[in-house]
Amino acid sequence: MDRDIDFLMSKKQAHQKITMLTCYDYPTALLEDKAGIDIIFVADSVGTNVLGYESATEVTMENMIHHLKAVRRGVTHAYLLVDMPYKSYDTPKIALENATTFLSHGADGVKLEGWSEKEEVIKILAENNIEVCAHIGYNPQIHSRAWTHGVTFSKAKALIQSALTLENAGAKMIVLEMVSEEVSKIITEKLSIPTIGIGAGKFCDGQVLVINDMLGITALDLRHAKKYQNYQNLTFQAICQYKEEVENGVFPNEASVVSMDEQKLARVEKWLKGSLS
Repeated sequence: MDRDIDFLMSKKQAHQKITMLTCYDYPTALLEDKAGIDIIFVADSVGTNVLGYESATEVTMENMIHHLKAVRRGVTHAYLLVDMPYKSYDTPKIALENATTFLSHGADGVKLEGWSEKEEVIKILAENNIEVCAHIGYNPQIHSRAWTHGVTFSKAKALIQSALTLENAGAKMIVLEMVSEEVSKIITEKLSIPTIGIGAGKFCDGQVLVINDMLGITALDLRHAKKYQNYQNLTFQAICQYKEEVENGVFPNEASVVSMDEQKLARVEKWLKGSLS
């Protein structure tokens, strides 16, 4: 079944959890789509996880388009969401231009960071039939360090008001990142659109993780990100084994090579002798 906004809305209404994972390349997109992930998300975390950048703020539109196109080739059924990179949605006009570009390269929707201050940007995109996922709480493009939001009255109030404002502006989904579980629960119950949590507790309509974190590709040990695999250690062991086998002449072996027919080889050797004499 193909996932679209109506499908995701129906999951919220039926109290069925929505699954979302970041993705940066074609082979991973194939696997996520085959597994039935609802939302495959080309995130700006590609910068720090794949491109070697120090910060997500270094990611460009060109970077995002490149990875979006690769992921698009591997997605058949999932909803394909893409991050608006830093400075790509500073004004409604710029946001509309860049979001339209993403849709032309196969995105189903765009995600952008910011609280109530992004009301006008989301409104313009929605008026132009662009599906927007809002993102409040911790915003990596905006905040210099990560901390949990919604543990004080004033921050809880600001989060709830922002969520309602952005829904009214036309947002179709909203990511709650590093928000206290209690406030996430309140927002999820008050909104008619799906909430997707990351470090925001179990009451959100869905969950998202960075693929590199959940596979153990990164060495970081994050409280909110369960490691379902230890890719880093397993891959390092495999690389070391390859190095050792090549150096010791174990690889390639007979099973790894293709041999030439003896009679044909004899003709080559005879030709070589004649040509070199």
